[in-house]
Amino acid sequence: MTSSALLASPLARGPGALPRQRQLIQRLKQAILAGQLPAGGKLPSSRALAEELEISRNTVLIAYEQLTAEGFVIADRQGTRVAPLSAAAGAAGQAAAPPSPVPATARRLARIVSTRYAHDGSLPLTPGTPALTQFPASAWRRAQDRALQAAPAAALGYGDPLGEPALREAIAQYLRVSRGVRCDASRIVITEGAQGALALCVQLLTNPGDTAWLEEPGYRGAKAAFHGGDLEMLPLRVDDDGIVIPDSAWRDHPPRLIQTTPSHQYPTGAVLSLTRRLDLIERARQAGAWIIEDDYDSEFRHQGEPIAAMQGLVADAPVLYVGTFSKTMFPALRLGYLVLPRALAAQAMPSVVEMLRGGHRLEQLAMAAFIENGQFSRHLGRMRRLYRERQAALRDALAAHFGIEHEVLGGHSGLHLTVRLPPAYPDQEIVRQARALGMNPSALSSFAVSPRPQDNGLVIGYGNTGAERFPALLQRLREVALECGGRRRPLS
Repeated sequence: MTSSALLASPLARGPGALPRQRQLIQRLKQAILAGQLPAGGKLPSSRALAEELEISRNTVLIAYEQLTAEGFVIADRQGTRVAPLSAAAGAAGQAAAPPSPVPATARRLARIVSTRYAHDGSLPLTPGTPALTQFPASAWRRAQDRALQAAPAAALGYGDPLGEPALREAIAQYLRVSRGVRCDASRIVITEGAQGALALCVQLLTNPGDTAWLEEPGYRGAKAAFHGGDLEMLPLRVDDDGIVIPDSAWRDHPPRLIQTTPSHQYPTGAVLSLTRRLDLIERARQAGAWIIEDDYDSEFRHQGEPIAAMQGLVADAPVLYVGTFSKTMFPALRLGYLVLPRALAAQAMPSVVEMLRGGHRLEQLAMAAFIENGQFSRHLGRMRRLYRERQAALRDALAAHFGIEHEVLGGHSGLHLTVRLPPAYPDQEIVRQARALGMNPSALSSFAVSPRPQDNGLVIGYGNTGAERFPALLQRLREVALECGGRRRPLS
């Protein structure tokens, strides 16, 4: 097709067709990039092309103006000509060039291997998902409305990079009273959930190649954050008393960061003993290391009083405290917080201010009011009672309906139970089949960097699942496990 024929062919008309102006712009761009309209070639006058295409001359003029603005053509007194383009645009009559190779990605990307499945988090037995149907949406909506009405127009712009002062003050007060954390608002940074806090710890405290310790099995988000910082990771096993740190690790693999979930280890549910907490703080201080205390699900303890935060045990401990509202409120809120040690805050805050931009301001103001007016505490009280009932119902269903040798780990806090299974029942295969049947437990082995036989099991969530559903769900899960374990039984 010649250039003149290319331009003169009719534009599409009728319902569903793009506006003619856009069609003309696209046609001209494609022809120039493909070399069908060569560099330096003169385009028809706007009047002539409008007559050929039976469209308004203004449509052609607007198209030429847009192409000129984007650099495809040059307009001067001699007319409108195709601009010289790079060799990538190709030449007239030549075959299309082979696709260019994709530029290399960062080496760290290959180390971040996904262990997640694409799934619907609303499915029953999903770990880590709260009872979203029980959230006080009306009270939260009123808090948001009041925040919007009370906030000046300036609140729609960027805010304090560290977070809204009202929310930081509310969090500081809450943490001092409920978690025993030593802090004030000046040491708190609002983050994009707990994952944002972990990433910020890596940015502030490490250099590529530094060593980070983490729990095994443990939180997958910590692995991703450490890989993102090009850190060398040392997984350390967890027993009934939390993370186990041999003397050889301090000697042979001195850490820069140590990640732990001391109040409710994820996913085993273990509580780090007081002896180990104090020893970890002292050894970290001697080694010049920082401890990241991820206070996972600490608000939902179902037996006795809440376990106090490790951060508050010792004055000026080298502990960075991480918390989030993802479980206590709802995951989509994406509000977390990081409490920096006093010495680190004085040194790092000027850099943090440059690294972050204040956002989610209205949500932060609403959250501050939600805490200050008591709605947050009342909501937590209701959820503690609900989750306590649901965990008891899940334990009963495991005992009465699961019928497979198993060991329940931890289980005094949180929104899930972890069930260890014999190796004959492959956990990842069980999970795959369970998801196909509308259930969504997680495989315990997927939380380990180097899984061992004792890491075979299921992490079963009860936060988002009504107590009355557990008997039928556990019967079905039993059938799946037996099927995967090789003892064929028909699925009911």
